[in-house]
Amino acid sequence: MLIVISFFIAHWYASVFAQSFFLHRYMAHRMFSMSAFWERFFYFFTFATQGSSFLHPKSYAQLHLEHHKHSDTENDPHSPHFLKDVVSMMINTGRIYLDFKNGRRQSSSPYIESLPTWNTIDRIGNSHLVRLAFCGLYVALYLWASPPIWMYALLPIHFLMGPVHGAFVNWCGHKYGYRNYETSDRSKNTFPWDILFVGETFQNNHHRFPNRLNFATRWYELDLGYPVIWLLGKLRIVVPR
Repeated sequence: MLIVISFFIAHWYASVFAQSFFLHRYMAHRMFSMSAFWERFFYFFTFATQGSSFLHPKSYAQLHLEHHKHSDTENDPHSPHFLKDVVSMMINTGRIYLDFKNGRRQSSSPYIESLPTWNTIDRIGNSHLVRLAFCGLYVALYLWASPPIWMYALLPIHFLMGPVHGAFVNWCGHKYGYRNYETSDRSKNTFPWDILFVGETFQNNHHRFPNRLNFATRWYELDLGYPVIWLLGKLRIVVPR
């Protein structure tokens, strides 16, 4: 049981950090720069930690920038105010994400074409066989650890870890919590629940300051992703803009 709990926590935080650090703050907002080596390292890290739910980085960036452009309007890919429930929001988000990934939709952002891609990882990560292999690894670990039967209910979260994080962040971050700033959308902050999402549900703060590296703005708020990025900056792995 302890092995499964430890694996679930490790997978949860590694995956949500990859999504926040690499996909969101680096790819979508270019909040910092890094060398080609470290770019490849974190590209692979994102693939490894998201596993069966790997999200194509450039397509994620395009999707996220559309969210900022149309936040909480009927053109927002994932606004809880125009979609009836979390499942319909995930389906709509997935449809638009695939439109970007398959070239059926183009972003208007001026720097999208300059974003890095890694064709080998993109091809492997989006392979159905590779996704199924990751699912098989998760199941095999559970079978080996022999946890109580109810813990197998966690497996679907492993399978869909990236979209699950996105669903929580976009549904809760625009529906529940408090607002520090008046913005044109309905974004909110959901601290202290954000401890599970390393800064990502400080949506009101982020929409007010979309390029600010630290998503927390009040003394009592804590963006768990920021201290890690601060340390990476001190180690010269990243260079904040």
